[in-house]
Amino acid sequence: MKHINFKQSDLSSSRLIYGCMRIAGENTREDRERGKRAVRTAIDAGYNHFDHADIYGGGYCETLFAEVLNESPQLRDQLIITSKASIRTPNVDAENLGAPKRYDFSKEYLLSSVDGILKRLNIESLDMFLLHRPDYLFNANEVAETFEQLQSSGKVKYFGVSNFKPSQVSLLQSVLSMPLLVNQVEINIHNINTLLDGTLDQCQQLGITPIAWCPLGGVVYPAWGNTFSTEDEQRIDIELTQQAQKYGCEKWQLILAWILKHPAEICPIIGTTTPERIIKAKAALELNYSREDWYRLLEARNGQEVP
Repeated sequence: MKHINFKQSDLSSSRLIYGCMRIAGENTREDRERGKRAVRTAIDAGYNHFDHADIYGGGYCETLFAEVLNESPQLRDQLIITSKASIRTPNVDAENLGAPKRYDFSKEYLLSSVDGILKRLNIESLDMFLLHRPDYLFNANEVAETFEQLQSSGKVKYFGVSNFKPSQVSLLQSVLSMPLLVNQVEINIHNINTLLDGTLDQCQQLGITPIAWCPLGGVVYPAWGNTFSTEDEQRIDIELTQQAQKYGCEKWQLILAWILKHPAEICPIIGTTTPERIIKAKAALELNYSREDWYRLLEARNGQEVP
């Protein structure tokens, strides 16, 4: 497993990050055992960075991960544990009866969220805490105060964001005393917005590591908000098939190599619970993927050559 040093920190992360969104499944005993096997497989395969969020599995993904740590306490110091918060689902409790789905960067809510995350994971501190989705009403100075309190209390070591646009990163970073280490965004063959809207440029400029969620969207499974036509999918598949034969790999491994090729040093999230795929994803790190083939796949995606 290759590693990357997150700039302005002492964190050395596996280049592939294991995503824990699905490890609890339906939270049955069978699903939880499957999730534990997946986590252990990832650790044995060299993944040292595990990505959580408070809403994954209604919190059960974090409690399952805590069971793995409890069974092997020595693992805690070997792993980077990240979690996220800010997405609030519609409430049915008496205090917020009828409240809609919303995003919340308020100090009170974020502090409470981190306490809940630490309790479920049964750890004393998070290596990284990310703001999950931008709160349209967020006060940058209030977030800065929250981060300062979380860091000074020892509950969070480092911070990052998720799904932030460049202007939102700039706003928040302008009032922070600590650097934002990562921006976790959707990057796949379907969604190439980060190539076009300045996100990856800003990451390189500020030393922020981009983390790609849903990296296999549009190939292994439909991407969020899929707009590909059947013709688009066929054109991409033809190019992927040819390139996979050339490099002696599977098409989904080639897509990972396509993402890894970018100089911003993107770290893809691997979210499968199938042990074989967790292991085989590492093959993408060894592909000597060419610039020419990168552009051929982009051309197949767009249906035309670049301007």
